[in-house]
Amino acid sequence: MAKEKEASVIMKQHAAPVVSDINVTPMVDVMLVLLIIFMVITPMLSKGVSVDLVKTLNPIPMQAADKSDAIIVAVTRDGKTYLNTTQLDAVKDLPTKVKDMLGNRLDKTVFLKADSRARYEKVVDVVDNLRAAGVDQLGLLVEQVQSRGRLSGAAGGQ
Repeated sequence: MAKEKEASVIMKQHAAPVVSDINVTPMVDVMLVLLIIFMVITPMLSKGVSVDLVKTLNPIPMQAADKSDAIIVAVTRDGKTYLNTTQLDAVKDLPTKVKDMLGNRLDKTVFLKADSRARYEKVVDVVDNLRAAGVDQLGLLVEQVQSRGRLSGAAGGQ
């Protein structure tokens, strides 16, 4: 019986030691999944209201419109006017709100993006109200036409 107790004591002493290392593989897996989610969602987070912009051949790039503090006025197809992301009840409210936003700024630039199918009358009304608010520069946001199969250079026919 003494030998059985010695054998059980010996077996208990040979048990595997506790592993105290950190297993980082699950953490890396979670971080990669989060990275993929952010990479997919980030392009969808466009600033303001989405509209179908007018397409043109030679747009001028306006990097200032991508800044977080840029003032963007949008006119949708159905004639609704948005100041950044808030809808305005009437276009007549636009000058006072824009004046408040331009208060202490040196750069008094406002960007206008209008839907290509919006009524021209609504767009002109917004431009008039922005000018009444004291806007120095008005940038019209457009998209570049994707040319397919166009000949470049002077190799075109009449």
